Amino acid sequence: MLSPSLEDYLEEIYRISQSGETVRVTDIAACLNVSLPSVTRALQKLDESNHIMYRRYKDIILTEEGKKLGHFLVERNRIIREFLKLIGSKCDVAAEAEAMEHYLSMPTLKAIINFVNFSEKYPLWLDKYKGFCCNEEDKGENRV
Repeated sequence: MLSPSLEDYLEEIYRISQSGETVRVTDIAACLNVSLPSVTRALQKLDESNHIMYRRYKDIILTEEGKKLGHFLVERNRIIREFLKLIGSKCDVAAEAEAMEHYLSMPTLKAIINFVNFSEKYPLWLDKYKGFCCNEEDKGENRV
């Protein structure tokens, strides 16, 4: 099991690799807004956990396990972003998804996936939900 921080590194490595570009330490540092030594430490840990193959000054290569987990992490982020948009959350969707993704249990994530898939299959239901939300906002009855 990877820490949330290492998941972020692996997710970014997977994203970069999917673009067809060579994954470089500087690219990871720029995307995650972290220092080069931080990236190097994370890469060493991901190498030890067999998610990547990393040697200094060489290409960073995802292992099969790293590809599978990387794909899962990217999809998890995408589905949470979609969920936040569907429910009409007025937040920074990217930041909110990042905050949520590491702390959701698999049963909760599966429920969110089902909600997103249901909403895509039954868009009229979603229109009713959005109408409901607008009415509640107009009444000022949003309780939290």
